[in-house]
Amino acid sequence: MDTATSIATYWYYHLPNFVLAALMYTMLGRFLLGLMVDADSPNYIWRFFCRFTDPVIGVIAVVTPKVTAPAVLWLFGFVWMFWLRVVLHYTLLVLNLAPKLGGAAS
Repeated sequence: MDTATSIATYWYYHLPNFVLAALMYTMLGRFLLGLMVDADSPNYIWRFFCRFTDPVIGVIAVVTPKVTAPAVLWLFGFVWMFWLRVVLHYTLLVLNLAPKLGGAAS
């Protein structure tokens, strides 16, 4: 099975996994960039990171104590996205719906 066929066949795995990975690494990027720029910086990369991750940060803020610093909240977001990816993969493995590794049959 080639890559295109695998992606088309297992779209229900690849699409959520890709979105969660993009959010996860963007939150990590936001944390690292946040060490160098101000929160109200006009930098277009900073504004993209904020716009992309703010909805998820809003959800995470609901279950996180209010005294938590924003940078720690971004790291919590990174960890939450990681564990959501693990749960997605494990759930699909248990249901026997996850993509299979393997080569050509002999």
